[in-house]
Amino acid sequence: MFSTMYRLKTFILMVLLTVILIVLGGAIAGEGGLIMAFGFALVLNLVSYWYSDRIAIKMTKSKPLPEDEAPNLHRMVADLSQKKKPDVYITPSDQPNAFATGRNPDNAAIALTEGIVGMLDKEELEGVIAHELSHIKNRDTLISTITAVMAGALAFLARMGRYRMLFGRRNRGAGALIQIVALIFAPLAAIIVKMAISRTREYKADASAAQISGNPDGLASALEKMDRYIQGKDHKMEVNEATSHMFILNPLSREGMSKLFSSHPATEDRISRLQQMR
Repeated sequence: MFSTMYRLKTFILMVLLTVILIVLGGAIAGEGGLIMAFGFALVLNLVSYWYSDRIAIKMTKSKPLPEDEAPNLHRMVADLSQKKKPDVYITPSDQPNAFATGRNPDNAAIALTEGIVGMLDKEELEGVIAHELSHIKNRDTLISTITAVMAGALAFLARMGRYRMLFGRRNRGAGALIQIVALIFAPLAAIIVKMAISRTREYKADASAAQISGNPDGLASALEKMDRYIQGKDHKMEVNEATSHMFILNPLSREGMSKLFSSHPATEDRISRLQQMR
């Protein structure tokens, strides 16, 4: 039931993002500009998708975690993995956090911070690992790449539209008004829908993790501990903002951030949903 609901919501949001791209993108730059922008965004994001694991690992300064240094942790990952065990990395940070990366289950990796390994107990750590394995199983990297392609194309179109209005042929009357409205709202709408898709995938990964581990309370407790730590004023993680969406919790401060523009659901909402799965 949960899985079907999350798949349906993701599908609806992606259809909405496609409609925004076609309708508003066409209004901004016409058919030719729309095709060019989509192709440009597609090439950039396919490169990022293909090398996503290497890029993410490098940007977070994560290092391979040898099995002989953490045999229990490797065994936990192997036991929870339903198919191929992903590579395991350690991220140099005291903040408790984790992320998964890779273009498919055969080319995947999970990274755990030094802080999360030291802070969480066995059941909590199992919940977090199961969450990251769910992202791999559900191919969330692929979905995020598709949404990034469309959102990136709209951002590029908006830039093209601004230059077109300044230096090129200008529309008149109603056409000019439509173009101005599209320039203002297209990138904003794309970001909102993209973030909504990201939040939906986080909810789905939480639900899948509860099924994999068989213990929703473990992940709920882990999220509570991690969120409390991250909200501390002196406990921010040194991480590139471009990678913040990958982590199980946003490693950057969320104070004052609108829910519309957040890549993660509110932690209290995630905990509540997990508790309902008991």
